[in-house]
Amino acid sequence: MKTRIKELRARYDMTQEDLANKVGVRRETIGFLEKGKYNPSLKLAYKIAITLETTIDEIFIFDESDLK
Repeated sequence: MKTRIKELRARYDMTQEDLANKVGVRRETIGFLEKGKYNPSLKLAYKIAITLETTIDEIFIFDESDLK
């Protein structure tokens, strides 16, 4: 899974810590998400999308190998 979190955070001049505080996780979690090393729960993905004023589909990019 790839994400656009870092790119979208930059749009709001938001640090990993800023985003983490807004969605209720640790900064490390945002770092792992940005590196594709962690798959978020649907609830967390939704919170991130709301915070970054976009959709889950715009943030998280899956290819077929992610679904196997």
